Amino acid sequence: MSETAPDAAYMRQALELARRGLGRTSPNPAVGALVVKDGEVVGRGFHTWAGVKHAEVLALEEAGERARGATLYVTLEPCVHHGRTGPCTEAIVAAGIRRVVAAVEDPNPAVHGAGLRRLAEAGIEVELAENFRAEAERLNEPFFHFMRTGRPLVTLKAALTLDGRITTGACGERWITSEQARAHVQQLRHLSDAVVTGIGTVLADDCLLTDRTGQERSRPLLRIVLDSRLRIPLESRLVASAQGDVLVVTTSAAPSEKRQELEARGIEVVTADGPGGRTDWHTLLAWLAERRYLSLMIEAGARVNASALEAGIVDKIFFYYAPKITARAEALPVAAFSSADVRREAIALRNLVLHRITPAEFAVEAWVVKE
Repeated sequence: MSETAPDAAYMRQALELARRGLGRTSPNPAVGALVVKDGEVVGRGFHTWAGVKHAEVLALEEAGERARGATLYVTLEPCVHHGRTGPCTEAIVAAGIRRVVAAVEDPNPAVHGAGLRRLAEAGIEVELAENFRAEAERLNEPFFHFMRTGRPLVTLKAALTLDGRITTGACGERWITSEQARAHVQQLRHLSDAVVTGIGTVLADDCLLTDRTGQERSRPLLRIVLDSRLRIPLESRLVASAQGDVLVVTTSAAPSEKRQELEARGIEVVTADGPGGRTDWHTLLAWLAERRYLSLMIEAGARVNASALEAGIVDKIFFYYAPKITARAEALPVAAFSSADVRREAIALRNLVLHRITPAEFAVEAWVVKE
C-alpha cells in the first residue's frame, strides 16, 4: 500500500476501535473497522464475543446505503468462512464497498489470504497497510501465536527487587512492587485467558488469582493450580470461590478421595504426570489448546518458574522491578533451578521493551529465544 496521510489516519482510528474489544473477544481476535465515504466516516464497528457480529458487519450496518462506493478500513483480513456468523467478505461485497484496506492477513489457516482474494475476485480494490502490520499483530499477539503454533501464548510474570529477588523475606512484607504496578498486573490478567500458580503459593498466600479490573470479559479467567499431591485446602479461597473457573492439575499419585471432594465443589481436576513426580506443562498446554484458551500467564514461585523455563514452554517474560535491594539469605531468585535440571547456558531474550510504571519503577517485556 502506498500509504497516504488519510489512509494512515483512518487505520489508526480502526486500531483504536479494535482496542475497545480487548479482553472481550477471546477466542476470537479483537478487530476494528471503519467505513469512509467522500472523506467522512460513516460507519464504525468493533468485535466483542457477546456482540457476536464482527466489526466489519457492524460498521457496514451503521453506514447503510452510504457504504456503496466507500472504503472499508479493517485491522484484520475479513473472514471468508462460516463460524458463529456468516463470512464478512460476502457482507462487504453485498454492501457495494469499492475498496478495502486491511492492516494484516488473518493467520487462521481457514482464512489466510482467502478473504482478500475473494474480495479482489468480486472486483473490490484490496490493499494491505504494511506500515501497520506489526501494530496489528501485537494487538492480537495471543491469537496470532495460537494460530501459528497451535498452543497458548505463555507469559512468565514476576515482581522483583533490583537484585533479582522475588521475595524480600521480611516478615509481614507481602508486596515488592507498588499499588500502580499491581494494577498494571491486573490489566495483564484481564488480557489473559488463564493464569497458573503452584500449590506452594496457594498454601503461603491463600490467593484468589482473580481479574479485579471489573472490566467485561468474553469468558471467566481460568484459575489454575499445579498440585501434584492435591494438597490444596478445601477451605482455601480458590476452592471456596470456584464457579467453574478453577482447574487443578495433579498427578496419578494424588489421593482419589481428595479429587472427588474437589470435583464435588465444581473444580475440574486433570491428571498430568511429568518427570520426577511433578505435573507436566505440555499436557496442560494441550488441554488449554483443545479448549481454545489463547493465553496463559504464570504467576508463581521460584520452583514453578524454573520448571516452566526448563520445559521450554515460556514464550514471553514480563518482569516488574521495584526500587529495592535485599540481601536476605532466604530471598528467592525468579527461577530456582535444582542441581538436576540446572541449565548450562543462560536463557536469551529478544525484542526487549521497557515500560515505565511509576517514576521509580519499570517493567521489562521480552520474548524468550527458543532453542
